[in-house]
Amino acid sequence: MKEIESSINQYLTELDTADRHEPEIKQARTERLHQKIAKLQTQMKQLAHIKEQLDDTPDNQLSQTDPDARSMRTRGSGIVGYNVQTAVDTKHHLIVAHEVSNDGNDRDQLFNMATQARDAMGVKELTAIGDRGYYKNTEILACDQANIKAIVAKSVTSNATSDGRFGKDDFIYDASNDVYRCPAGQQLIKRMTVVERGITSHKYWASGCKTCPLKSQCTPSPQRRVSRWENEAVLDEMQRRLDHFPQAMRIRRETVEHTFGTIKFWMGTQHFLMRTLKHVATEMSLHVLAYNMKRMIKIIGIAPLMQAVQG
Repeated sequence: MKEIESSINQYLTELDTADRHEPEIKQARTERLHQKIAKLQTQMKQLAHIKEQLDDTPDNQLSQTDPDARSMRTRGSGIVGYNVQTAVDTKHHLIVAHEVSNDGNDRDQLFNMATQARDAMGVKELTAIGDRGYYKNTEILACDQANIKAIVAKSVTSNATSDGRFGKDDFIYDASNDVYRCPAGQQLIKRMTVVERGITSHKYWASGCKTCPLKSQCTPSPQRRVSRWENEAVLDEMQRRLDHFPQAMRIRRETVEHTFGTIKFWMGTQHFLMRTLKHVATEMSLHVLAYNMKRMIKIIGIAPLMQAVQG
């Protein structure tokens, strides 16, 4: 709208200039400039209407080609589309559960997809592997409470680490004494408990930070404080699983990325041809069905598959 206003002002200035020319040139220029101004004013009204629509949407997003499509923040390229979730078994690479949403990231999808996979496979316990985009403490806790062992790579978002100082992982928690041990060997004692946005966490710090020889490598503040979520033992246990299962992320890539790569290859450059969430979900279901059928043909052959379908 600012660009259009600037263009209109420019054309108005050109109209003033046209008035100084001979009548024949003035008439031709004036007619052309009035047409341009009228076109821009129409665009301004359209943009004003779009702005009203944007103000009425909860996430301030509006796609003019597909009302359900949203910006996918996890893709890093501003792609407007849909977020497809799949759960794939590691033995046969069959898609056991899938879902299409317009959520811009994966952080709230771990428990949802893990429980769908568990129910589809008819098991009571499950190990669910996800990349760092799925790392969210409450989702991992929900999985733990549902007998689902989550293995998710941890997202490193610490400002201290990015600045070259000690990160939280450099502080070792001693569960028996409920204290942290810092790289200098001091104990960080639990000093207070806070509730922020419904999340309860405990704050730990030591009393000798000011005179510590490693302070410059640790914190610019008077004390280095470490926060611990009340259910962080669940996260610690998950990290131990990942430490003892280093090939987990490789298995994840070879499993779920294989299915995505295959289906995207079939789709070609256009990907989804349908519009709106309902129709895109149907289109994806057909792709998943075709993929699983081709996988079953590879695994057991056409005749056994036809017999199973008919039975």
